Amino acid sequence: MKFVHLSDLHIGKRFFAEKLIEDQKHILQEICQIAADKNPDAIVIAGDIYDKSVPPLDAVPMLDEFLYQLRQYPIFMISGNHDSAERVAFASRQLKENGLHISPVYDGSVAPIILQDEHGPVNFYMLPFIKPVHVRQAFPDEESEINSYTDALRVAIAHMNVDYSQRNVLITHQFITGSERSDSEENVGGADNVDASVLAGFDYVALGHLHGPQNVGSERIRYCGTPLKYSFSEINQEKSVSVITLGAKGEFALKTVPLHPLRDLRRLRGTYMELTDRQNYVGTDTDAYMHITLTDEQDIPDAMARLRTVYPNLMVLDYDNTRTRTHSNAISGAEQVQRKSPLTLFEELYQQQNGQPLTDEQSEFMHSLIESIWEEE
Repeated sequence: MKFVHLSDLHIGKRFFAEKLIEDQKHILQEICQIAADKNPDAIVIAGDIYDKSVPPLDAVPMLDEFLYQLRQYPIFMISGNHDSAERVAFASRQLKENGLHISPVYDGSVAPIILQDEHGPVNFYMLPFIKPVHVRQAFPDEESEINSYTDALRVAIAHMNVDYSQRNVLITHQFITGSERSDSEENVGGADNVDASVLAGFDYVALGHLHGPQNVGSERIRYCGTPLKYSFSEINQEKSVSVITLGAKGEFALKTVPLHPLRDLRRLRGTYMELTDRQNYVGTDTDAYMHITLTDEQDIPDAMARLRTVYPNLMVLDYDNTRTRTHSNAISGAEQVQRKSPLTLFEELYQQQNGQPLTDEQSEFMHSLIESIWEEE
């Protein structure tokens, strides 16, 4: 049994203020081509289908087109913490007849979808993102035993009545303790941790929620990661599609197929003159989504707009210089105010704020500006 493991599509997501429509269309089309090349027996999508519970209008037809292109394969799709379980599950009973299996809103009942191969049945259990409150509502007699996310998953799985002598795949969307987070993920301070021990016994656990591809304790418990990089903390991650093969009971193989974004993420650092020197940027990936750190001691006027003439997808601009490295930027009140000239007061303010004195040019400009203001008065 061979299947493709995907998760965290986050269709409709913005990267800072930038819409990622073209980037997401590109990567979803590449995933469709990988599926065609690998010819799997099923496609698994482990939650966070959309980026918002109410997705933007252009996200819905994008998902529709993606699922249509994969229509020849059975698809198992669950909702994640970013999704509205009710909206994702719309028409799921009718779609199931055409091979699109969508997790319903959790009510305590999780029946397996069974596929067959030469070794017999493979049971796919679809457990959407759940909180302890959801499991308490489903099993009120066990409410006192459900105090954490680990308890919630343990109780939910216990009520699935899994036959562990058969081959079983769990598709779920949770944070498993010991996994590595990225900046673009929601974080509730560790309260949502689930101990991996509750997942023991499954032949494969297809996880969603975390954006970096990684195994958790075993290659059989895996986050496949997002298909795109959604924060600069993910800049060194290699995005991929996970392809899982289950042979007879106990036989397992994992392969990854790399993904190639329309635009990658890059960080650059240097002075404004260095970064805008043609010989330094010609032939480099200037169309990538950029985080630029300027090391100039003086702020560059209108730096963002000027840098975007070279790096059109500049998303973040910051400085690393004497001023920004100063531990305290607190500005104290000036002493002996009445005895100091306006220029002296401004020079002291500038020194405290920027960690360095005015240049001669700046001082001359301020002197002439102050004189002109006083003349008008």
